[in-house]
Amino acid sequence: MVQKGLTGFFEKFLTKESLFINKNMLQSAYSPDLILHRNNQIQQMANILGPSLRLEKPSNLFVYGKTGVGKTLSIKYTAAQMLSVAKKESIPLKIFYINCKLRKVADTEYRLIAQLVRELGKDIPPTGLPTEEVYNIFFNIIDKEKYLFILILDEIDQLVKKAGDELLYNLTRINTELKNSQISIIGISNDLIFVDNLDPRIKSSLSEEEILFPPYNALQIQDILNQRAKEAFKKDVVEQGVIEKCSAYAAREHGDARRALELLRVAGEIAERNGYLKVKIKHIDEAENKIERDRIVDIITTQPKQFQAVLYAIFSLYTKKNNLIFTGKTYEVYKGICFRSGLRPLTQRRISDIIAELDMLGIINARVISKGRYGRTREISLAIATSSKSKIKKILEEGLELT
Repeated sequence: MVQKGLTGFFEKFLTKESLFINKNMLQSAYSPDLILHRNNQIQQMANILGPSLRLEKPSNLFVYGKTGVGKTLSIKYTAAQMLSVAKKESIPLKIFYINCKLRKVADTEYRLIAQLVRELGKDIPPTGLPTEEVYNIFFNIIDKEKYLFILILDEIDQLVKKAGDELLYNLTRINTELKNSQISIIGISNDLIFVDNLDPRIKSSLSEEEILFPPYNALQIQDILNQRAKEAFKKDVVEQGVIEKCSAYAAREHGDARRALELLRVAGEIAERNGYLKVKIKHIDEAENKIERDRIVDIITTQPKQFQAVLYAIFSLYTKKNNLIFTGKTYEVYKGICFRSGLRPLTQRRISDIIAELDMLGIINARVISKGRYGRTREISLAIATSSKSKIKKILEEGLELT
C-alpha cells in the first residue's frame, strides 16, 4: 500500500520544472567533442599510435596521472578517431578497452583473457578451463587473419596487484609467436611509479613509452565546467561565483576535473530538490559535504571486517590522544578488538599493508618514518572530517558487533 505521505508527490515531481537540460553532460563518463587543455597529450598519443594505421606495431604506451586529469577521456577520444579512419580506409585495426578495476572482468589472468575472447565474438565460460587453454583460444582467434590489436588496460596497476605482473609478460611475448597479427598495450595508471615496481624482465619486454598528465589548475577546471554547464543547465541558472568556487574546491583536490563535475551536478540536484530557481554558492558547500560524507561512509561500510577492525583501532587511539598514532600501538589495540569481535588476528606485516591501503583510500594519512636502528614505522593520522567521525565510529562498532 502507498504511504499517504507520497500521495501526489510523484505527479507533482513530473510537472516540476527542472534546472537541467542534459544532466549527462556533468557525468564523468560523458565524452565531449572538444577536450580542453589536453591537446599536447592527445598529440603525443597520436604520434605514438599513428603507425598502427599503417599496420606497424606501435610502442606500448603507459599513461600516468592522478584521478580526474583526463587520461581515460583523452585515450578514448584518440582511439575513436583512429577507428574512424581505420573504418573509412578499410584498415584491419581493432582497439579494446577494459577497466581493470571491475570485478569478475579483469581480477585474474583467466578472466582478462576470457573477456578479450568474448570481445572477439567467441563465447567462453567465466571459469573452468585451464588458463593455458584460454590463451590458446585467444591466440588462434587473433592470428587467423592480419590484424593489429591495441589493448587499453585502464587502472592497469589494479590488474597487476590482483593478477600479478607475469600477465603483462605473457601478453607481450605473444607477439613473438603470432604470424599475422600484433598486439600493443596501452596502460592507464594513477600510480606514477607503477612500472618501477615491475620485475625487470617484464619491464624490459614492455619497452614502453610514457605520457604524464599533470593536474588541472583552477582556471583550466573553470573552462571545463563552463563548457559543460552551458549544455547541462538552462540559461542563467548557475549564479555568478558558483563555477569559480567549484573549481577552487577541485583544484585543492589535486586538479580533479571529475570531482568538479560531480560537485556541480550534486549542487544542481540539491538546489532543484529544495525548490530553488538558481544554483547558488551555498549549494556547492552542501554538495561538498554530502559527497565527502557519502564517499567515506560507502568505502568504510563495504570494507572487510579486518579493515574495519584496523580502522577502529586507529579511531580508538585517536579519540584518547587526539594526536599521531604509530603502527606498533595500532597493532596492539587491533588484537584486542579482534578478541572482542571474534576475529582471528592477522600478522603485523599484513596490518601494515591494510594501513597502506586505508591511506590510499584517503581515510587516513600514513607517513613512513625511520627510527634509525629500530627500523621503520608509520606515523598515522585520521583524514576524516570531524563532523563525520562519530557517525563512522558508530558504523564500525555496528559492523564489528561491538555495541
